[in-house]
Amino acid sequence: MSFRQISDIAGSAMAAQTVRLNTIASNLANAQSAAGSEAEAYHARKPVFAAVAHGGDGGQRVQVLDVVKSTEPLRKVHEPDNPLADEEGMVYYPNVSPVAEMTDMMAASRAFETNVEVMTRVRGMQQSLLRMGKEG
Repeated sequence: MSFRQISDIAGSAMAAQTVRLNTIASNLANAQSAAGSEAEAYHARKPVFAAVAHGGDGGQRVQVLDVVKSTEPLRKVHEPDNPLADEEGMVYYPNVSPVAEMTDMMAASRAFETNVEVMTRVRGMQQSLLRMGKEG
């Protein structure tokens, strides 16, 4: 596997983790938003990733296939005084778990950092090879 292929794989992973972090930020930003119906309520979003073959050497890049809405049920709260309440006095809140989102954010951040480290080491190896070529 060439240095370029390693960099491409690590770069695709960094791009995927960026999408994941953006999705988490959106979920957290909307975690407490209220709506008067299920259709209007914010639904948590999750990215869908897939491994894609990268050349004939067994390396696989990460591809973001889509960002889908969660199928978890929304929170329904009886708040008849809320101006957003429906005719039954129900207000709908997102199906976002801040604790789960923060955990996911930590994992995505670590995965991103790991791939930055891969890129840094590849660059260091390339520089070492260039130095060896100058000495020889």
